[in-house]
Amino acid sequence: MRLSELLSPARIRVPLKAADKEGVLRELVEMVGNGGVGLSDEVLGAILERERQFPTGIGYGVAVPHGKTPALTALVVVAGTTPAPVPYETIDGEPVRLFFLLVGPESEAGAHVKALSRISRLVRREPVRGRLLGATTPEEFYRALCEAEGA
Repeated sequence: MRLSELLSPARIRVPLKAADKEGVLRELVEMVGNGGVGLSDEVLGAILERERQFPTGIGYGVAVPHGKTPALTALVVVAGTTPAPVPYETIDGEPVRLFFLLVGPESEAGAHVKALSRISRLVRREPVRGRLLGATTPEEFYRALCEAEGA
């Protein structure tokens, strides 16, 4: 599974406007629901519930908020970067600038785990993080992701 197959420039926001954790999560969720209020509320609820159980800051300035909801029929991935670090509960205690949000139905649990694993492997590499964080447009972010995956 390639992240570049799950993401597209339309599902990437560079830069995110929010400056706090909840604001960033809301902004990312808006991209999932394309502005559909009921859907966005349900998706945000699933993400916030998962965050309450165990925060999703994986270190290296990266967070991968994720959740499961029957409101969606397939796994959806969105991504974004912030100009300034956002306080976030992380494994290494560092704030976050690079976000990947995953959400989908329980039936997509296998794809969900594979996508989480793929993100984790990619962002461990500093040059990849640097290129993603240095992107000034969604297209540039997507191109950097494709190159990192060898696509």
